[in-house]
Amino acid sequence: MGAHLTAGDGLIPSLHMAGRQLAGGDGQGPLLFATVGLSFWGGVEPQSGVVIDSHHPLCGESLAGRVLAIPSGRGSCTGSSVLLELILNDHAPAALVLAEADEILSLGALVAELIFQRQLPVLCIGHQAFAQLERGGFARLEQGRLSLFDAAPADHWQPGQMPEAAPSQLRLSAGDRALLAGEHGQAARVAMQLVLRLAELQGAEELLDISQAHIDGCIYTGPASLRFAQQLLAWGARVRVPTSLNAISVDQRQWRSLGIDPALGEPASALGDAYMAMGAALSFTCAPYLLDSAPKAGEQLVWAESNAVVYANSVLAARTQKYPDFLDICIALTGRAPRSGCHLDAGRHASLLLEVEPPQALDDSFWPLLGYQAGLLCGSAIPVLAGLEHSGASSDELKAFGAAFATTSAAPMFHIAGITPEAPDVASALGGQAPQRRLRIGRAELLAAWRQLNGAAGGSVALVALGNPHFSLSEFARLARLCAGRSRHTDCALVITCGRAVLEQASAAGHVASLQAFGAQLLSDTCWCMLGEPVLPRQARRLMTNSAKYAHYAPGLVGRQVHFGSLAACVEAACSGHNPGRPPSWLASPRSAGA
Repeated sequence: MGAHLTAGDGLIPSLHMAGRQLAGGDGQGPLLFATVGLSFWGGVEPQSGVVIDSHHPLCGESLAGRVLAIPSGRGSCTGSSVLLELILNDHAPAALVLAEADEILSLGALVAELIFQRQLPVLCIGHQAFAQLERGGFARLEQGRLSLFDAAPADHWQPGQMPEAAPSQLRLSAGDRALLAGEHGQAARVAMQLVLRLAELQGAEELLDISQAHIDGCIYTGPASLRFAQQLLAWGARVRVPTSLNAISVDQRQWRSLGIDPALGEPASALGDAYMAMGAALSFTCAPYLLDSAPKAGEQLVWAESNAVVYANSVLAARTQKYPDFLDICIALTGRAPRSGCHLDAGRHASLLLEVEPPQALDDSFWPLLGYQAGLLCGSAIPVLAGLEHSGASSDELKAFGAAFATTSAAPMFHIAGITPEAPDVASALGGQAPQRRLRIGRAELLAAWRQLNGAAGGSVALVALGNPHFSLSEFARLARLCAGRSRHTDCALVITCGRAVLEQASAAGHVASLQAFGAQLLSDTCWCMLGEPVLPRQARRLMTNSAKYAHYAPGLVGRQVHFGSLAACVEAACSGHNPGRPPSWLASPRSAGA
């Protein structure tokens, strides 16, 4: 991946470089450059192409018709679905230029190409060449080469014809070839084509069998997500392995009574129905690790939903990649996944060492703050965290850490020395190699993360949003204890989202009745990252949550100011209708604590 510089006047290229084409086609437009990865889901409005992630340097910029240059994607697996929406509604970038290969964004472009005959070129050029794009200008991608101009060229350039896909070079089993030949139907044939395209992108040489799947593509991002599922169903799609479904965009049993607009409720519910018609189970949870079907250590699976992926890999020691939406169902339809990445021993080793200096007398807000900061530091590298060996992290704390980590990173897993099963010590997590980088996280770094997530100044709180990811039974028990004998403030709603299975368990344990007596509202099937008005009160300008994931996404998704804090702090806000906006005592500096 080399670059060649020449003098330029806006008509002659000032920069030429070659790269690896991840999705085919040609494109051109004004260059839009950022040094920070972007999650398309929760970071880009799918109907307009405007960046809505308030924490991103491109916030407010329109991607439509521009050549977007970012190091990689990050965050949600649903980015592929958002990119497909943008391609089909003509608000997509003209092209994507990446420093490193990104499967989530590439898959959205490949689905558009293979199923809808629409192209969005994606080119990977490496970090050294990528740094040269900071100058800006006008970019053109043509036949796998990038040219940069000082201004738009005054020629009559047209993109080339869509090339035929080259035959797969992977070693295929007899069963793979039968699927590819259409012997098991059109849906399975197209699914296998997409699996092979991604396997080649990942550098896999063959496929492997998987035991179960979790589908994130049931989140409704717009008409394209429903068109994709319905097309597969029309082609006779049927899953070949046990398959669970992620949280969908509405509570399927309550959306009408909640006042959800049918323009959202009907297609969002229909999307969940389409995947169930393919044979997926009615689970509707973003925390499939809480189900009885949770995988065992070493089990090969395909899970999408970013927090679920990192929990499965890191905490359960199961084996999955961070699979994009659409590829999840394709693998479920074929039962085959690329033998690469975290499916292999070598793909699970850490390359980054994060040395943590935890403050004393912590509360539960420490773990999501730490996960958020760790994700910001690691990018796509798998980290191992040292210094927490005696912390005794619970499954709920690791869940909160993992969800925050998956929000700000592109990595599929993490290790915590002495805590997670594949990291009895730092050396084991690193696979016996020296770390490529070594960084420190202390009080100052955690305080910076707290300030980033607390965009609201002290003041009234009209909503406390809990359950992102979905609440566990132990979280219900703890919340019920915190709320016992108290009542919520009349001007502050407290709403919890969870899966149906956990809701039944919490009801049987008496926690639901206790929390309803407090004044809480419970929703299943959906999750906070999919909810808006009227579930979120129209008059509410500030909300509070204990989820670093939701604190990150909510300003862009629902346009509200956010307070972040511990579960106990959330209960205090629900009871008083107010949050002081100060960091917790364990995090505040001695001076600010005294103040």
